[in-house]
Amino acid sequence: MAAGYAELLRTRHAARLLTGTLVGRLPSATGHIAIVLFTRAEGGSYTLAGALAAVYGLATAVGQPLLGRAVDLKGQPRVMLPAALVSALGMAAFAAVGIGSLPLAYAAVAVAGLFTPPLEGGLRALWPGVLKREDRVHAAYAMDAVAQEIMFTVGPLLVTLIVSLWSAAGALLVINVIGVAGALSVVVSEPSRAWRSAPREAHWLGALRSPGLLALLGSFFFVGLALGSITVAGVAYADDHGQESVYGWLMAALGLGALLGGAVYGARQWTGAPERRLRILVGLLALGYVPLAFTPSVVPMCVLAAVSGVFLAPSLACAFIVVDRHAPRGTVTEAFSWLVTTFGVGAAVGTAVAGPAIEGGSTAWGFAVAGLGGFAALAVLLATVKVLAAPGRTRSITGSSESDRKGSVEPGFSTEHQA
Repeated sequence: MAAGYAELLRTRHAARLLTGTLVGRLPSATGHIAIVLFTRAEGGSYTLAGALAAVYGLATAVGQPLLGRAVDLKGQPRVMLPAALVSALGMAAFAAVGIGSLPLAYAAVAVAGLFTPPLEGGLRALWPGVLKREDRVHAAYAMDAVAQEIMFTVGPLLVTLIVSLWSAAGALLVINVIGVAGALSVVVSEPSRAWRSAPREAHWLGALRSPGLLALLGSFFFVGLALGSITVAGVAYADDHGQESVYGWLMAALGLGALLGGAVYGARQWTGAPERRLRILVGLLALGYVPLAFTPSVVPMCVLAAVSGVFLAPSLACAFIVVDRHAPRGTVTEAFSWLVTTFGVGAAVGTAVAGPAIEGGSTAWGFAVAGLGGFAALAVLLATVKVLAAPGRTRSITGSSESDRKGSVEPGFSTEHQA
């Protein structure tokens, strides 16, 4: 790419912001896994584990755009750190009450999810001010996607390690303490304290008044569904093979594949419309999920999991650019948070569907849900080609914050698009 990852990380504040965001996102990256393992350790069924993880995912989905809009209006420190603290307290409450009182358990995971800070969208809002140039920002999106796959590779192993050395409840507590520390590192940084969103048109729909953004969100709902179903199906696969550690290796293999795919994708400068490239990447992602339903022995299954993840990070990196091209002016954090939200809703639905599919059929049925989700994501992109084809001019990245781009043409937003 025009700017290598090493060069990007040498830019002042870049390494700290990326690291702090990744660490701060550990709870959201592994929370559903920790919830499933904790519920199973407490004697709960796959259906209950999937339902609790689904509530957590749905609550996160509701909270992300609301908190993202609050960040756009109030700034990052005043929203992110309080949210991280409340979310950690919610997960601590879940670890304390267990599944003995289901209403309290559901309420605790709902609070933990609802107040998950929108660090992912916040980081992408900070990149233009830190990196200054559009090509460097696009390179940072690819680096971001690669780096978060490190979290998705290391995170499951960390959770299973804590479970084996301590307990499932201990894993819930540790990952959330780490998450608060990461959020604190971000919000006390100079770019986070100085960042302000561009002026925005007052509208109750906010970022959702962009048709292109809605099309992208519809597709990534099904990508999330695929990954959510793999979360539950992976636990069932590990149980079938009598080794709890198999689950951690399976999830780590999935993340490793995405890490390698993202590294290759980010190693070159791509030309042409990112919307067309995204259709190709999502199609390849869908194909990669199909062989998982064969559920072979552990080593081949880990290889298949790694292959299935290869096109995940490239798809996400490309999606970040598409979001940036279609988001209304002044809604950057909210727009990226909607992508996280839709992904989370899809993952929640995937975990809820996979549990009954496994108990009513087999582990293979749980993995089959992932393949169906991948092809549904592709179908949405193919059905909305015209909507995604004309985002207008891309955002001009020239200043130190989004508010410096007041004169730029809003991407994908001409007068007739506005409500």
